[in-house]
Amino acid sequence: QVQLVESGGGLAQPGGSLRLSCVTSRSIFSIYPMGWYRQAPGKQRDMVARISSSGRTNYADSVKGRFTISRDNAKNTVYLQMNSLKPEDTAVYYCHTQISVRDYWGQGTQVTVSS
Repeated sequence: QVQLVESGGGLAQPGGSLRLSCVTSRSIFSIYPMGWYRQAPGKQRDMVARISSSGRTNYADSVKGRFTISRDNAKNTVYLQMNSLKPEDTAVYYCHTQISVRDYWGQGTQVTVSS
């Protein structure tokens, strides 16, 4: 069973920063792509950033230049560094991976950007 556990959410002011972490229990974490998604109230869940097993990244246009996804295979952890936060970044952020065409999600962590 794959478990994804997010942490690092909270309240930030506009222009501020937060770093999210996602730890997985899977011992072969390094061979799977990982991603961060977010869902605001009343909206669909959207991709924020993804990173392949080789470290190739891609981002939603709305976060390019502000967010950075990275992974530490030795710690089975993927990170999302969020800078220059905006109120529209407010959402529940979910960690995601796909193994053998099955999707796995974390429980989500709330990020609120407000003055």
